[in-house]
Amino acid sequence: MFQGAAALSLDAKGRLAIPARHREALASAADGRLVLTAHPHRCLLLYPEPAWAPIRDQVLAASSFNVQAAAIKRLLVGHAREEEMDAAGRLLVAPELRQFAQLEKQVWLVGQGSHFEIWSDAGWQKQQEAVFALGDQFLPPGLENLAL
Repeated sequence: MFQGAAALSLDAKGRLAIPARHREALASAADGRLVLTAHPHRCLLLYPEPAWAPIRDQVLAASSFNVQAAAIKRLLVGHAREEEMDAAGRLLVAPELRQFAQLEKQVWLVGQGSHFEIWSDAGWQKQQEAVFALGDQFLPPGLENLAL
């Protein structure tokens, strides 16, 4: 289970040092195989490969003749890259993905249970402000009875 948000820095080569608390879980969940891909919200998704495979298969099963299905295939599968952490626990983020998500020096690694989102600092701050702007309309349908 991946949770929590961490502000991290990309190095000059575009590598992201995965926090030590997540390295072992990522490595063991995927036998070292990770997948990075684009998300429609302009962040990146980081999945252990076994968690990504059923999502990829479901996306690929959709008709390429459907405009929406074709678009999501191009985004999710078209941008997907298999990567591995190096011996120092760093993950290379390809230039194309850095450009897509507008990643610069500071980024945010945000746990989402089965995977992580990787946000630019500006994108993450924008997401946080959007949450606060919802006010009383914060909870989506199905979570009205959530108690914290």
